[in-house]
Formats: sequence, C-alpha cells, structure tokens
Amino acid sequence: MAAETGPDRGPSVAKLDTTVPHSARIWNYWLGGKDNFAADREVGEQLRQVYPAIVDLARTDRQFLRRAVSYLAGEVGIRQFLDIGTGLPTADNTHEVAQRVAPESRIVYVDNDPMVLIHASVLLTSGPQGATDYIEADFRDPDTILAAAARTLDFTRPVAVMLLGILGHFSDDEEVASLIRRLMAAAASGSYLVIAHGSNTSEGLLAAQRQYNESGADPYHLRGPDQLARFFDGLDLVPPGLVPVPQWRPDPGSLPSSDAVFSYCAVGRKK
Repeated sequence: MAAETGPDRGPSVAKLDTTVPHSARIWNYWLGGKDNFAADREVGEQLRQVYPAIVDLARTDRQFLRRAVSYLAGEVGIRQFLDIGTGLPTADNTHEVAQRVAPESRIVYVDNDPMVLIHASVLLTSGPQGATDYIEADFRDPDTILAAAARTLDFTRPVAVMLLGILGHFSDDEEVASLIRRLMAAAASGSYLVIAHGSNTSEGLLAAQRQYNESGADPYHLRGPDQLARFFDGLDLVPPGLVPVPQWRPDPGSLPSSDAVFSYCAVGRKK
C-alpha cells in the first residue's frame, strides 16, 4: 500500500535524491519555480540549449491545464478531479482553477516523487467548500490510486482523470492503454479523460528527448498523434479533438499559435 499523505501523514523523504535530475523539478525550473536543485537546473539548461522552445512547451502545457479544467468545471459541471503525475505546485494548480469556477470542487493529486508530495501537502490547500487530498502512488498501480482516491472522490459520479505529461515516462503503449482503461472503467458515465503529451513530430523536441534520456533522469518517450488517439478508444473527443496544445480552445483574443508543434492534447468523455 502506498504511503498516505496529508497534514498528518506526510510521505517519507528517504527516497529523495537531489543529485539525480527529476522531470517534475526540471519542469518546475522551466516554469520559473524555486523547487529544484543544481542537477535539475543543469539538465534544464542543457535541454534549453538543444531546443530553446522547450520552455514555451512547459508554459503552453500549463495553460492547457487551466483551459481544460476551466472548461470541465464551468461548461460541463465536473466537480471531481483525479490529477495523476501532479508535478510540483506552481501557478494555476488544478484545485485552484477548479475551485475558482466551483468552490465545492474536490481534487485528488497523485505522484510518486516524495518532494512533490511534501510540497503538495503544504501548498495545495483547499477552499472551505471543497476538498483536496494527496496520494503517494505509481500510475502502474491504479487499484491503489482508486482505493485511496475514494476517500475524497465519489466514483459513482463523474470525475475528470488528468494525465498531463506523465505518460511519456512509460514506453509500452499497450501498458499505458490498459492502465487508462482500468482507471476509466472505475469512473462513472459522463467522466472525462484529459491528456497532454510531448510529440515526436518535432525534430527539436526529439533532440531534447535524446539529451534528457542521457542525463540519468527517468527516461521520457515521445509519441505521435496516432499513438495518443488510441488512449481515447471508446471515448467521445471534445471538439476540437486531438490537436497541438495551443490549438485546444484557445483563449479569446489570444495570438495565433506557433507553427512549432510542442505537445498534442485532447479531452475525451466517457459515454
């Protein structure tokens, strides 16, 4: 059983190794955060030298999170979010976006990095009308995730499952598809799946991926749109479907997106 987390049940710090770069902390560095170490900053700068647009990738993915959660909490009326592969807290976290729209929203964050969970338990505090919880668990163990999330979420009602950036850490498409099916099978009709994923259609991003995978950090695997589409089998894609991240329901008045493809994303609804 994964360690429970929260104000009275913090995760163990024994596994925290600051000498090995970690994707969540590198991401935090690109977003301008301070929750990173020298090893993370060194790799982050190396990747930026290889592919300068990688900082824009991090920022546009974060903007997609805001737009997707705002859409689900606002237009759709979703009040429950299961955010797996949370990453380190920064601006516009899932619960902040959801509870701005609907203060009664309930959010469960899941990650397997002790540093992420330590910061989550301190910084990701819910408004009084809603709730947040934090689970130290691995995406490969959906049964543990679902059992622990059920403390906060009611799986007889719709829930949004958020998988932003995490799937690249798993190389086997069949394994990923199976894990997603298990999570969505537990969700009620009317639930949603949200995915953002680095694209193998960008030569610059492919070069950065090779550099990252040589750094000693947990390897990342880029995928193409056709591979990502499989993860939404059986779900109805919300318009505009599977598209580059900047093209998913852009904010009114926003500038046209760059020709560069950073990541692809989609939101799918369970019938």
